[in-house]
Amino acid sequence: MTAGTLREWFVAKENPPTFTHATQITVGAVGAYLIARLFRLPEAYWATIVTLAIMQTTLNAALPISLQYFLGTAVGAAGGAVLDYYFPRSIWAFGAGVLVMGLIGVILQVQRGAYRYASITLAIVMLVPRSTSARLVAVHRFFEVSIGIAVSLGVFALWPKAASAIRSQRTMVQAGTSEK
Repeated sequence: MTAGTLREWFVAKENPPTFTHATQITVGAVGAYLIARLFRLPEAYWATIVTLAIMQTTLNAALPISLQYFLGTAVGAAGGAVLDYYFPRSIWAFGAGVLVMGLIGVILQVQRGAYRYASITLAIVMLVPRSTSARLVAVHRFFEVSIGIAVSLGVFALWPKAASAIRSQRTMVQAGTSEK
């Protein structure tokens, strides 16, 4: 691996950040946190993290990620709640859960992102030490993620000029790089 390769991975050619995009993400991240706090969710920061993770440059790019995140979180939260009820804090039950979710993913041919989010949620529900039950953690996690997704998509839907400006800038950058 050369320094040139690292630079190519880091320096944006086709999709550089813009002030508008940074502002849009900031509004989404802060909004998600405030809404999660309004609902008194104990780990409201997850709503913000989800917002930061799924806010891509366009609504079209965010939609599949959002669906994968939502469904994966639902499956991981449900699986974690059930497994932890019968096998509390068991690393072996966790491992079996990850494997079973993976096998279900293989059978249903789901995107790897959905499986990844399901496994992450399963780990959060089953392995993070807490003073509350895993079932409550699973419910909270599902709502924290759902708020982050809803806010992200809402910002895109309610801020069409920003999305349009981002697309225009991306088109200009692509046109500039194709002329070289």
